Amino acid sequence: MSALWIAHVTVTDDEAYKKYAELAGPAIAAHGGSFIARGGRYVQLEGKERPRNVVARFPSVEAAVDCYNSDAYQAALDHARGASERELMVVEISE
Repeated sequence: MSALWIAHVTVTDDEAYKKYAELAGPAIAAHGGSFIARGGRYVQLEGKERPRNVVARFPSVEAAVDCYNSDAYQAALDHARGASERELMVVEISE
């Protein structure tokens, strides 16, 4: 079953985070991920508000987790650490 990678982000360093985004996109695509939402309009109804929200679809939970653990994504993530506050989860889609 396919899965969604859902990130809620507050960017604290635009320049460093821009580098993360440049590197993360290809890493996600290399693992079969495609973006559904990337920083668009949102309405916060509950919980901690994060102004940047990203959703990517992957072929499976395993593909999403493999992406996260990949060397390419970890290299991208080095730029996000210290440049953002974020939560990231992978959720299997009931189809």
